[in-house]
Amino acid sequence: MTLTAEIHVAQLNKTFTIPTGLFINNEFVRSVDSEELIHALNPATEQIICSVVAASSADIDIAVTAARKAFQTTWGKNVTGSERSRLMNKLADLIERDAQDLAELETLNNGKPVKIARDVDIADTIQCLRYYAGWADKITGQTVEVDNKAKLAFTRHDPIGVCGQIIPWNYPINMWAWKVAPALAVGCTIVMKPSELTPLTALKLSELVVEAGFPPGIINTLPSLGPVGGAALAAHLDVDKVAFTGSTITGRKIMEAAAKSNLKKARSVSLELGGKSPHLIFESADLEQASSWAAIGMCFNSGQDCIAGSRVYIQDTVYEKFLDLLVAKVKKQIMGDGFDEKTHGGPLISKTQYDKVWAYVESGKSQGATPIIGGEKRTEKGYYIDPIIFTNIRPEMKIVKEEIFGPVLCVGVFKTEEEAVSLANDTTYGLGAGLHSKDANQCMRVSSALEAGTVWVNQYIFLNNNVPFGGKKQSGIGRELGSYALEEYISVKAVHWNFGEKLDWPL
Repeated sequence: MTLTAEIHVAQLNKTFTIPTGLFINNEFVRSVDSEELIHALNPATEQIICSVVAASSADIDIAVTAARKAFQTTWGKNVTGSERSRLMNKLADLIERDAQDLAELETLNNGKPVKIARDVDIADTIQCLRYYAGWADKITGQTVEVDNKAKLAFTRHDPIGVCGQIIPWNYPINMWAWKVAPALAVGCTIVMKPSELTPLTALKLSELVVEAGFPPGIINTLPSLGPVGGAALAAHLDVDKVAFTGSTITGRKIMEAAAKSNLKKARSVSLELGGKSPHLIFESADLEQASSWAAIGMCFNSGQDCIAGSRVYIQDTVYEKFLDLLVAKVKKQIMGDGFDEKTHGGPLISKTQYDKVWAYVESGKSQGATPIIGGEKRTEKGYYIDPIIFTNIRPEMKIVKEEIFGPVLCVGVFKTEEEAVSLANDTTYGLGAGLHSKDANQCMRVSSALEAGTVWVNQYIFLNNNVPFGGKKQSGIGRELGSYALEEYISVKAVHWNFGEKLDWPL
């Protein structure tokens, strides 16, 4: 096969040229030992967009070798922070220049609306790269007093080395930046495995890596099936760190493989996993605003979000009023073709995900939950699911306990603050949580009591690049974003310097 594909998009009257090879050492290449392909689908039409090379474990070996060489020669400790910053800012400039094209390609392969891809995902990607570019020349250690007359100690914050990074399909460009930016800032090199469902924008970004002027081997992009490429990275003896965003089940496998390989300690494995995030509505809340935040918490990205506010609990005194507001807001959400400017949300990513979500919907119905809106399948092509709200829920129901990853919301009721916190924390997950109240003391009490890595007060779902993000319980380990993400890619070395003490021997 050739290593490019010409893709014509009729809605845009536009043709894209997409690299389809493995990106290793700043070149697009074929697999060394496999003819296997990954077929990228358009979830709105269920048709194949193009096919790309699927990396084998041997290809992963070659990419890791390239990344190791770059780490030891042209990156790592061999380049200044200011140069890393310059290249990262240049890459951000190029992404900004091509934002419209990248957004349209993201819509083609992922399904989300162009305006969301461009104005949210890609805009945040640019900000993320620039934020960490600002950190690149500010990686500092400490000087530690030992004995002022004879000794001192200092710490060096060294890049941890070669990083295997595995990203999901729900935010292909944005998750790329979350992983790449802090790693580059401290001087790590990267072998990136994008999701096999959404490989196209990661490959297109690789072209911009070359244009920005990064030396070969610093960022390598290898689309691959999870059990092949992902498993090879997690178990690789020359990969110093693995960073993964995805399901809790896969996260466990990665942790196990990392430990069994070169004993990557927990600090060298960061996992951003699933969630079943609660959203609490207290009687003092601004109900109009709270209903908007609850609606976006459920509907954003068609519910395909690890921090989706998929459980909303409402105080009994405002239950009916708030539910009416929420239903009215959710009914305004239009799920349709991402190239249509009127669309708010696109299709689900795949037939597998579509079937999984419908299985949960049927489970909810069979266990006695009531769908007050939605719950009926469309007849046209595309993996579309209109928003569904369930009431009459119970804690033991599957739709209440398990992550659905679609536009499905469970609504419950509580009487007291203590009951609300208990319901919210009754989950094996701990990624996000939200609460709405005008009582400042209540906001402080409840935000402290909620068992989640991120808590939103009188808002929901939006994140900032300078604020850390990560989970508790089975929602993962480690942190992304903010200065905390840098620590995930740093190895701290202590240097003891003797300038005055004489050793008598034998002791």
